[in-house]
Amino acid sequence: MTEVTVVIATRDRRAGLERTLRELRGDAEAPATVVVDNGSGDGTPDMLAARFPDVRVLALGRNAGAVARNHGVAAARTPYVAFADDDSWWAPGALARAARHLDAAPRLALVAARTLVGPGEWLDPMSAFMAQAPLGTPDDLPGPSVLGFLACAAVVRRDAFLACGGFDPVVFFMGEEARVTLDLRTAGCGLAYCDDVVAHHHPRADAAGRAAKRLLAARNRALTAWMRRPARIAVRESVALLTAARADPAARGAAWQLLRRLPGALARRRPVPAEVERELAALAAAEQRHCAAS
Repeated sequence: MTEVTVVIATRDRRAGLERTLRELRGDAEAPATVVVDNGSGDGTPDMLAARFPDVRVLALGRNAGAVARNHGVAAARTPYVAFADDDSWWAPGALARAARHLDAAPRLALVAARTLVGPGEWLDPMSAFMAQAPLGTPDDLPGPSVLGFLACAAVVRRDAFLACGGFDPVVFFMGEEARVTLDLRTAGCGLAYCDDVVAHHHPRADAAGRAAKRLLAARNRALTAWMRRPARIAVRESVALLTAARADPAARGAAWQLLRRLPGALARRRPVPAEVERELAALAAAEQRHCAAS
């Protein structure tokens, strides 16, 4: 796969990473792969050197969160980059199909894959919603237009991703896709859901972890809103988290993190144009209808 490089950011997930790399090698032509290690203490770099000598390893020596992927994209020498996590991988042939879509659609900057979850391969709810095409399907895109993606199941046009700054340190991790999405759309790029591009995701079952991630996502929605959305929306997202913090000690921690990171978000504030806000409003209304019908 000469046109696509797979970039994986990892930290202390050696066993999962090994499975991901072995699954990627199930393709007829294994893609070039860059693993960015976020300061693992479990011997991940040594395992990679011993078992996957063809994989390029960037050992950061610290936890850079989602920003680690930017280092991998910068190191890639292909026009397209596919992201994977240490619990996800691409189906055979998926990256070749993504590359063909990107070759054929100059405005297309990101392909959001159909994501199958777990051994049962059930369709990820986000994929199911994207497939309904709530924003329509423009003639110059290979699938429904989207305003979001899963970082473990997306293929990007390298130059467009780097031009928008990639993932940023303000949100750090969880929901880091939102600001990238808005910046790509603001630049006039297209993002499309492609049903024929398939990724597999096997997340760990962890109820306590899910609760923590929900709070982290709430914090990062507020931070992203301060960076790119109208003030009224940023205030609404912030107030929701601060209100929850009154009764929930865990939410208090997330609220404190929000306040600590707020200056960084405000320093990066560039509200999206009205056209993109209208798309966000249309998407929110479609999500409400979808939830009501579920």
